[in-house]
Amino acid sequence: MEALKQGSDVLFVLLGAILVLAMHSGFAFLELGTVRKKNQVNALVKILVDFSVSAVVYFLVGYSVAYGTSFLVGADQLVARNGYELVKFFFLLTFAAAIPAIISGGIAERARFGPQLIATAVIVGLVYPLFEGVTWNQRFGIQGWIKGLTGAEFHDFAGSIVVHAIGGWLALPAVVLLGARSNRYRKDGAISAHPPSNIPFLALGAWVLTVGWFGFNVMSAQAIDKISGLVAVNSLMAMAGGTLAAALLGRNDPGFVHNGPLAGLVAVCAGSDLMHPLGALAVGGAAGVIFVGMFTLTQNRWKIDDVLGVWPLHGLCGLWGGIAAGIFGSPALGGLGGVSFWAQAIGSLLGVGWALLCGFALYGLLKVAMGLRLSPEEEHEGADLAIHKIGSTPEREVNW
Repeated sequence: MEALKQGSDVLFVLLGAILVLAMHSGFAFLELGTVRKKNQVNALVKILVDFSVSAVVYFLVGYSVAYGTSFLVGADQLVARNGYELVKFFFLLTFAAAIPAIISGGIAERARFGPQLIATAVIVGLVYPLFEGVTWNQRFGIQGWIKGLTGAEFHDFAGSIVVHAIGGWLALPAVVLLGARSNRYRKDGAISAHPPSNIPFLALGAWVLTVGWFGFNVMSAQAIDKISGLVAVNSLMAMAGGTLAAALLGRNDPGFVHNGPLAGLVAVCAGSDLMHPLGALAVGGAAGVIFVGMFTLTQNRWKIDDVLGVWPLHGLCGLWGGIAAGIFGSPALGGLGGVSFWAQAIGSLLGVGWALLCGFALYGLLKVAMGLRLSPEEEHEGADLAIHKIGSTPEREVNW
């Protein structure tokens, strides 16, 4: 029976890893559909190469930083427990690699390729796994300190803070240090509209992310005997709440409608194993409101040119989700309990502070050392031709 349990756990976590791996194609198509046509190839290439850099760095360094397990041993040791530690690495790699995929959407259309790959290696090798280890592996005694203060540990079941808020708040310094796209905010005070280049691809990306998210959340149990239908239905209800709120507040704008379910799913990750489904619906609905309102505010009033709105979507909705787990996870609102509002607030703010500090330090250093941005000529030409030497739909043959 024990061998069957081990094999089942390996299969369970592997299926989760495959579902979350598929989500990275969703990141790619969401970005492709949002950016202008001259930057579509760059969106596709960035996500794939960032993922590959993440895989190597997380295997060699990041996973060890978070969990103290090294894979630099013989294969005979790696196959212990049917290779469970390996598929756990694969599953958690797909989470880690989501960080650069999130950042990619914020810095789209004007970021250089090389510096972002360096940033990816540092983030996935060190910045992310340090906070991951604190939250999910009791590193540095911080969870014990939070429990001593509040009576409960910081709870983040599937990464509202660990993945999404960290990604969104790392992206904000990158976006600010890069500056707005050329001619986005004109000297006369007008704003140049850059509408999505392909709504069907944007919608495809959102749908792939939404479907894969059920692996992201449900398989975070990491063992088949810990699987919970509550996580699945809470994810579903938060998705619906985010969609409806974004459709209503965004006046049926397809960009808002298709990001609405993502906002709800970002927010429900932390407490998806604790909330009542009606609580998850409320959390997702509030996240949809946060995304639409803050995306509009950052773009139009604050003039922060966050192309896909990754700071409102992942940064703010993730922060809301971390705190919401301490509200809607309480028995008074139908939740299972075992969480503290103050523990959630402290843990969430620690994640935000860590991401902001590391984001400004890392991207500030890269900006000084090698520059973050394409030249004005390259930006005008588009990242596809400037970096990859080909557009998404070449209209003529090139003879070499």
